[in-house]
Amino acid sequence: MMAADPRDLLRRMFDAAIAAAQPALCLPAHLPEPPKGRLIVIGAGKASAAMARAVEDNWLGPLTGLVITRYGYAVPCERIRIVEAAHPVPDAAGLAATGEILHLLRGLTADDLVLCLISGGGSALLTRPLDGLTLADKQAINRALLASGATISEMNCVRRHLSAVKGGRLAAACAPARVVTLLISDVPGDNPMDIASGPTVVDPTTCADALAIIRRYGITVPAAVLDVLESGRGESIEPGDLRLAGAETRIVATPQMALEAAAAVAREAGYPVHILGDAIEGEARDVGKVMAGIALQVARRGQPFTAPCVLLSGGETTVTLRGAGRGGRNVEFLLSLGVALDGCPGVHALAGDTDGVDGVEEIAGATLGPDSLARAWGLGLRPKESLASNDGHGFFEALGDSIVTGPTLTNVNDFRAILITGSR
Repeated sequence: MMAADPRDLLRRMFDAAIAAAQPALCLPAHLPEPPKGRLIVIGAGKASAAMARAVEDNWLGPLTGLVITRYGYAVPCERIRIVEAAHPVPDAAGLAATGEILHLLRGLTADDLVLCLISGGGSALLTRPLDGLTLADKQAINRALLASGATISEMNCVRRHLSAVKGGRLAAACAPARVVTLLISDVPGDNPMDIASGPTVVDPTTCADALAIIRRYGITVPAAVLDVLESGRGESIEPGDLRLAGAETRIVATPQMALEAAAAVAREAGYPVHILGDAIEGEARDVGKVMAGIALQVARRGQPFTAPCVLLSGGETTVTLRGAGRGGRNVEFLLSLGVALDGCPGVHALAGDTDGVDGVEEIAGATLGPDSLARAWGLGLRPKESLASNDGHGFFEALGDSIVTGPTLTNVNDFRAILITGSR
């Protein structure tokens, strides 16, 4: 085998990764037993509407509820209301919908069950500032965090201590009802606390931790934010809180599952596969350099693996904004990889976000080939300058190598594949 077009094979691998995390496939087996009382379905995230549809299609009894998803990610449901809101910076629609969710949770009993559907993007979509803070304050801190280079875990630590629903507060609002949370993980390590900032799980971090992150990255925040953190008013639900004693979390899809699905496609095409990690973090351009070094060693010296082969990885890199280009972390990784590979023969790559949106563009990612730099130079592009200005989308769009999937209705984080054919 191994005669497949490299770009076609890479795209089929990416599509398989996305398909493996579709709620209709992975969610039904994790549904809880029906309660004695009512079932209330709530949730937030880029996959929450598709998750809600999967619940409706597989739940025989009565239910009601509301979930919040990103604009363009709605899926028709009959009994669960779907509200669209903004991501990655929250808006008034998300604020209002979160208020409606809290209203649904009033007056529950111990016989009732709250089924919470959480996926990546929920931090922005499920938004309710603590008393003393405004939506404008939350928007400002979100923008600053996204541009700072902070890890997703660090960003979510700050968010948890400024929210009236994150850090276990949403589950606390459900008491005394039982809470079961179904999670699609988009974070390195699959820690429920970091998926949508953990609205239904306890939080061992503190306001002091959040303050340290803000200071570490030199983030300028509104005075009201500092007051909440310095006063301790932002402390979230701590371990041992009885309101969350019966809360249960079940992870239904992970980045590792997506990587394994992609690996199966590559193996069927005859390529050995090496999964380098599902939780790789760091600056996107730095990860690109490291991955290029590994790929070059494979291509030139047959170490640590022999070519032909495929190198897969996932996780969530970060981008510290330095320029005014159109970028996302996946295209920044890919452009950095390409610059470091410098046209090495036989090395092809794809990087994309499994939710279909890399950064704020409706573009999932892009592909890279040995001829990418030469084609760019032929168009008058300067790859290193594009990288310096964080203009990955502009670069790959000019080459016609962008990947546009549309809403994928799931989110298991970044997908990176490097195909080394062994051609000299």
